[in-house]
Amino acid sequence: MTIVKATDQNFATETGSGLVLADFWAPWCGPCKMIAPVLEELHSELSEKVKIVKLDVDENQQTAGEYGVMSIPTLILFKDGQPVDKVIGYQPKEALEELINRNA
Repeated sequence: MTIVKATDQNFATETGSGLVLADFWAPWCGPCKMIAPVLEELHSELSEKVKIVKLDVDENQQTAGEYGVMSIPTLILFKDGQPVDKVIGYQPKEALEELINRNA
């Protein structure tokens, strides 16, 4: 299973059940590029616990606006469709693991 590329059309479905970490990003964003390999690692290590989705804010402005995303990367953790935690900017792997484990 790969990291899911979410869109305005499927975001609610992709984040609707279980624990989901949504990465709001853009291709031109430096810190977004830095966090991408961290998310790949988390995906391979914690895929049983959390699903990871990426939403390109340039292509999906409606969803980014709904969740008040003003800076990227913004990572929002959803539990059964409801946002439960949020971090902004580059985060080391350990910080994201703690975020996930705290809400699992």
